[in-house]
Amino acid sequence: MGLISNGSTVFDAGTMSAGFGGSMTLIKKLTASSSGTLSFVNGASGVVLDDTYKEYLFTLKNIHPAGDQDFQFNFSIDTGSNYNVAKTSTVFVSYNAEADNDRAIEYSPGQDLANGTGFQNIGSGYGAVGGDNDQNLSGTMSLFNPSSTTFVKHFIARVNISNQINFSADNSIAGYGNTTSAIDAVQFKFGSGNVDAGDICLYGIA
Repeated sequence: MGLISNGSTVFDAGTMSAGFGGSMTLIKKLTASSSGTLSFVNGASGVVLDDTYKEYLFTLKNIHPAGDQDFQFNFSIDTGSNYNVAKTSTVFVSYNAEADNDRAIEYSPGQDLANGTGFQNIGSGYGAVGGDNDQNLSGTMSLFNPSSTTFVKHFIARVNISNQINFSADNSIAGYGNTTSAIDAVQFKFGSGNVDAGDICLYGIA
């Protein structure tokens, strides 16, 4: 059974007709194995991070640290020679304890940046990502129009962590890279120590 709107077929037998909606294309998957960093650099190892797409989506799955650590990212405008783009961001955290004895929603001023060039924390809500064998971080980060040479570069991240004191912490992070140069590389890492396991996939969204 199809779906027809204003005389145009939108869906037919579960398939979207040409010209309706966008598409999401897998560009690159990086799998951690005691990795110091996970970097996506335009033009290297099959990575596309240019004007091919106006939105890029990173999926973070079961990112596990070598020990209790904050998970972070930064941008580069020189194909990874330096990861030091100035960023302004805002961070909210909601959390609940396994013991069900502590919970809240709060702004996290210690995790935001005000035109800072350091790495942005995205996995540090109410404690770091836990290093126990079953603890990890999962979520997504979107980067919008990174190749623009007119506008700043907006990003939005939403991740959940099982943290070092046995809390579920939902982190909502948003901000912008304060540069009109094209961002052509993104690096993820823990504050110290390796990314023991997990994978990050990069998608382009048309």
